[in-house]
Amino acid sequence: MAMEALRAVQILNPSGEIIMPRPDHPRVICVANQKGGVGKTTTTVNLAVALALHGNRVLVVDLDPQGNASTGLNVPHHAGVPDVYDCLIENVPLAEVAQQVEGIPNLYCVPATIDLAGAEIELVSVVARESRLQRAISGHPEKFDYVFIDCPPSLGLLTVNALCAAQEVLIPIQCEYYALEGLNQLINNINLVRQHLNPTLDVSTILLTMYDRRTRLADAVEQDVRNHFGTKVLNAVIPRNVRVSEAPSYGQSVMTYDPGSRGATSYFEAALEIAVRGVNTGGTA
Repeated sequence: MAMEALRAVQILNPSGEIIMPRPDHPRVICVANQKGGVGKTTTTVNLAVALALHGNRVLVVDLDPQGNASTGLNVPHHAGVPDVYDCLIENVPLAEVAQQVEGIPNLYCVPATIDLAGAEIELVSVVARESRLQRAISGHPEKFDYVFIDCPPSLGLLTVNALCAAQEVLIPIQCEYYALEGLNQLINNINLVRQHLNPTLDVSTILLTMYDRRTRLADAVEQDVRNHFGTKVLNAVIPRNVRVSEAPSYGQSVMTYDPGSRGATSYFEAALEIAVRGVNTGGTA
């Protein structure tokens, strides 16, 4: 109990002490994997909250029409709410649709409503369709330390927009066999975007999620991923944890829902690792 309470205090950081170093320049990180259910949104929300609680200014851009990141941060995203669709299609400034996340002063969210579901089709005929999000983010008057873009589970125009807007790609990989199958396709798409649209794009971070230490498969997947990606794989691994799954139903991240849980501790360690790596390597983990 005492250890759990200590971890909770460290994660919630009531003193406001800056434990996670701030980068020299804004880091725009696209959280992508075309496979669904690997933990993209959960990772985006929890890393963003962890960094914001420890002195960083963070913006989350919800680019998934399902709007799960908006739900996890308790940001209104019903029909009629100004959202990322308005930025992409109508050129509305990002600052006009970003909402401050309640209870976390340094965290803002650009929500996604159901309107975004039609954006893939509408973007086809729009001028400079691949760089709409990049222009919206670069035009924001406030400078954030981190911008996290939560991608939909596909490799369509919305994900291409995210890859064009970002400097870094964070890939969450579920510790199961199927998770590895689509990885080559994702890496090939990232390479195509790098060659033709965004030469500075880098797969900077791999995060292993839903890790079950009781199974040999999880261990085998971890070894495969570490052998292939080397130091890009974070030392922190996210375990299967009930609290992580429960938190969104309360409109919270696991960091605030149960800060003493194993899930919260793991995401805190991952966020700290991303922050330290970024400072040590000049902004790219």
